[in-house]
Amino acid sequence: MNDEFAHINDLKKQLEAVPKEPGVYLWKDAEQNVLYVGKAKQLRARMRQYVGFQDERATIPALMARTRTFDYLVTTSEHESLILEKNLIDQFLPPFNVGFKDDKSYPFIALTLGDTFPAIKYTREKPQPGTRYFGPYTDARAAHETMDTARRIVPLCKTTCTEWKRLTKSLQRQVQQQIPQITTRPCFDYHVGLGPGPCTGACSPEEYRSHVGKITRFLSGHRREFISLLKDEIEQAAAELDFERAARTKKRLDTLTHLKDKQNVVLNPRLAADTIGFYREETITGVQVLTVREGLVLLRNEFILDKGLDVADDELIRGFLLKYYEQASYIPKEIILRFKPGDSEVIEQWLTDKLASARGAKVHMTIPRAGEKHELLKMAERNARHALSRYMARTRYLEDRVNNALLELESSLALEQVPMRIECYDISTFHGAYSVASLVVFEGGRPAKKEYRHFKIKLHSEEANDVAMMAEVIKRRFSAKNQENTRFAKQPDLIIVDGGKPQLNATLAVLEDCQASTVEVVGLAKHDEELFVSWQNNAVILPSGSMGLYLVKQIRDEAHRFAITYHRKLRSKGMTQTILDNIPGLGPKRKKALLKAFGSQKALKAASLEALCAVEGIPNEVAKSVYTALH
Repeated sequence: MNDEFAHINDLKKQLEAVPKEPGVYLWKDAEQNVLYVGKAKQLRARMRQYVGFQDERATIPALMARTRTFDYLVTTSEHESLILEKNLIDQFLPPFNVGFKDDKSYPFIALTLGDTFPAIKYTREKPQPGTRYFGPYTDARAAHETMDTARRIVPLCKTTCTEWKRLTKSLQRQVQQQIPQITTRPCFDYHVGLGPGPCTGACSPEEYRSHVGKITRFLSGHRREFISLLKDEIEQAAAELDFERAARTKKRLDTLTHLKDKQNVVLNPRLAADTIGFYREETITGVQVLTVREGLVLLRNEFILDKGLDVADDELIRGFLLKYYEQASYIPKEIILRFKPGDSEVIEQWLTDKLASARGAKVHMTIPRAGEKHELLKMAERNARHALSRYMARTRYLEDRVNNALLELESSLALEQVPMRIECYDISTFHGAYSVASLVVFEGGRPAKKEYRHFKIKLHSEEANDVAMMAEVIKRRFSAKNQENTRFAKQPDLIIVDGGKPQLNATLAVLEDCQASTVEVVGLAKHDEELFVSWQNNAVILPSGSMGLYLVKQIRDEAHRFAITYHRKLRSKGMTQTILDNIPGLGPKRKKALLKAFGSQKALKAASLEALCAVEGIPNEVAKSVYTALH
């Protein structure tokens, strides 16, 4: 066993004492720092999957390399385990669990329901008793705009109002909760229709509580009902000849109508759901949550997670659901997703308990395949991608990642200098036929596509011989003639050949013959992304999720894509030509006429029978034979 995992046997022995019951486990390092928190239906079996490397998640080797001990807590049910797991993650913030990249406090809109005259406020405070919260909002401006809009529709005091503070202070000092006689002039908000004026006695506690109830409904997403209420109020005011009140109410109706018109996505008016879209890079994820109420997208929240393609879909989605809905003020009855986590039923029960519906409503997750919900999900995923792009541009994430990746390769591979120019070679063949090689170049960690090259393999073989083909390509690339050829620019700082030790040794031998032995070379094996080097027997394994590994895989995948694209082109062309060779009456002259008329093999394949018959020099019978053969 690799020295890095020599401690695993000790962990396996310790696991014998772990019970076969549901619970939560904590993997810890040598300093007792919590690295990862997870839950299980059966603790011992789940933890054995880690130490036996039966869990195929990419982060497991890195986690177990750092783990020296563990702890666990037994629970009575999986539902209890979920709640305990969530609380422990919030407490310890383990590096291997999914978390927010910027784990700051998000703003909320709040109502101080514990006061005689509850007021509205914008806040980032921790939840306080007697206060109702709406959010979270990842966009502070959207939170302020929502609060201002709500007050234009339903007047309510703000906690920042000086007169409201004086009123609240006075009420708290009185033994009996009665409205004090305020003789000061009303606040500015009362004059402009944003406050109901309890400080002047213009609004009774009963009337004010009615305003609080309405604004609670509005902030919860129930907005359509206000249109009919405001229309009725306008008619009543007009009937009583109170035209000033009618005008004020008309302004509120106009605000609500304008708000509805701003919605660019109008869905089934009965739809109330959260739609969550994810877009992942290697080590980072963008998330977009679309809050839909009464068929309108009321709120768009975006988050950046500190995990990406290095964790499974199940873990990423599950981790986000736990963190987001722990602080969300409103739990929807439906959550629209691309994938469900493995323990979705447990999470749905947890959310149902948080919803606490008086009518017994349950929360369920939906994976739409078509229709408006599917389109809504695609919109959320598009916006998640844009959210991630904005974050990476704002934080210079890509630049930092590339710089760190190059420095990591220099250190891990013991290079003489940072590999600013990397060349990667890949072979693509079909049982020795149509064999090609690709050369892709990365300068400063980014593709230099103008310097990509294709090679047609000259070696004739009945079966694929990747080693000999790789040796041929390296010899052609580093021949004395090509080393002086400006088409190949300067020599690379690092060569990556797709394959293991055999490809590496063949490349090193050719470079020695070509007097280019100073060039650094590594062989990249597809299995476990192992990097083989000349100076040690064991492969170099870059940490899972590391920037260096991500860059190496990106370069390898680009070389593979470039090679297989060219291989398919040659193969398609060769097969088409073979088909044409076997058609009676189609000699070299007529074949040339067909290819000249359509310009390419692809266009010839796509041509209709009428188009083939129209080619000059091609008889109709021959054209029919060509069409039949190609189709």
